[in-house]
Amino acid sequence: MDWFGVGYVGRWLFTEGLAAVYLVAFVAAARQFRALLGSDGMLPIPRYLAGGSFRRSPSIFHWHYSDRFFAAVAWTGAGLAAVTVAGVTARLPLPLCMLVWLLLWVLYLSIVNVGQLWYGFGWESLLLETGFLAIFVGNADVAPPLVMMVLLRWLLFRLEFGAGLIKIRGDPCWRRLTCLYFHHETQPMPGPLSWYFHHLPKPLHRIEAAGNHATQLAVPFLLFAPQPVAAGAAIVMIVTQLWLVASGNFSWLNWLAIVLACSVLPDSLFEPVLPFGIPETSPAPVWFTALTLAVGAGVVVLSYWPVRNMLGHHQLMNASFNPWHLVNTYGAFGTVTRVRTEIVVEGTRDAVPTAATQWHEYEFRGKPGDPTRRPRQYAPYHLRLDWLMWFAALSPGYADRWFGEFVRRLLENDRDTLKLLRHNPFPDDPPAWVRARLYEYRYTDRATRRATGRWWDRDLLSVCMRPVNLARFGSM
Repeated sequence: MDWFGVGYVGRWLFTEGLAAVYLVAFVAAARQFRALLGSDGMLPIPRYLAGGSFRRSPSIFHWHYSDRFFAAVAWTGAGLAAVTVAGVTARLPLPLCMLVWLLLWVLYLSIVNVGQLWYGFGWESLLLETGFLAIFVGNADVAPPLVMMVLLRWLLFRLEFGAGLIKIRGDPCWRRLTCLYFHHETQPMPGPLSWYFHHLPKPLHRIEAAGNHATQLAVPFLLFAPQPVAAGAAIVMIVTQLWLVASGNFSWLNWLAIVLACSVLPDSLFEPVLPFGIPETSPAPVWFTALTLAVGAGVVVLSYWPVRNMLGHHQLMNASFNPWHLVNTYGAFGTVTRVRTEIVVEGTRDAVPTAATQWHEYEFRGKPGDPTRRPRQYAPYHLRLDWLMWFAALSPGYADRWFGEFVRRLLENDRDTLKLLRHNPFPDDPPAWVRARLYEYRYTDRATRRATGRWWDRDLLSVCMRPVNLARFGSM
């Protein structure tokens, strides 16, 4: 164990960080579900449950669903996560500590498995897989189990190496080291520093891309080397992920990678700077050791599918091979968009729209809209509607199942839907008509930014949806 460098502090950083991510995920679920998934939501959970089964999508909601019960599940998860962040869970007796982590996993699995399109992101599976392993990492009294700490490295390896493979096999711009000429401008949700990253010199963008390849395709193998080499690999990954945190909004994906990398760090790295000594731990009970070995054996068996996927010619990106979201495959940005398009939704109170009608824009919280508005930092909080709007701008097929319902709710000034937006231009009475248009967005250059204050330039490309009102809604 000393050779491998399993650390008490690394485990503590891992569990604290994971609990914080769980807290964000449950709060986001509680605050957004009514408009997205509620009984009268855009993709109602009751309708989904009527056509599904527990075997296909394990969830406690198969036994009972109501909006009030969903809220109770989400806020219970948030409460358990908050207690864990406060350090209470780690001080519980080992069986109770495991029970808390198990409840966190079961509650979030139940949400993800009825979340449909709104929860179809790779970081949902990553949180669930990481959360499942956390059940077996022990409490503050027992030594970190070697098997589980190795499995955390195996998960981090698959996360990084899978992302590297999908890039090098995918868009040729990754092999030419030119993808970052576009990525900071066209990524799903830019952050407050993304404009500055985009305007870095092109040679530095090429260095970024080369560094990404090294971090994702070479460095992961060093996670299984002796310490301090493994710690060095983890630190490289942490620095790279912090670069990504600064340059965009990718929900909790980057933060989970950082949390996993922290589990690799040995106690010897912290001993010179800690004001107190590393706490003493006792050997794990025999039953707990046997359980971790059984989990390890199960992960080895389930690893067949992601390994086959990574080695195959048609690599899937962010796929789960079982409904429990265990031992998944990961990857991101196998294709980089060259042009940023955005759907702008507008409304008017005019009884009959004419060429002279004044339209007012709805402003979303995260996605670009008003060209003078600087992008905000939201990650690790996940704005699910904003992300789906980005996908819808790429291809209308992403919006077929929910966009019409979204528009209807705007025409009704639905309170839960409007909570998902930054600005409602019709606070008193709903609009009479709503329309949607597609724009191309480009970052302004430095001169334009100084002269006008705009972060974006935009040009109208097409009409996504002609004006509709409630009377005509059924014929859309």
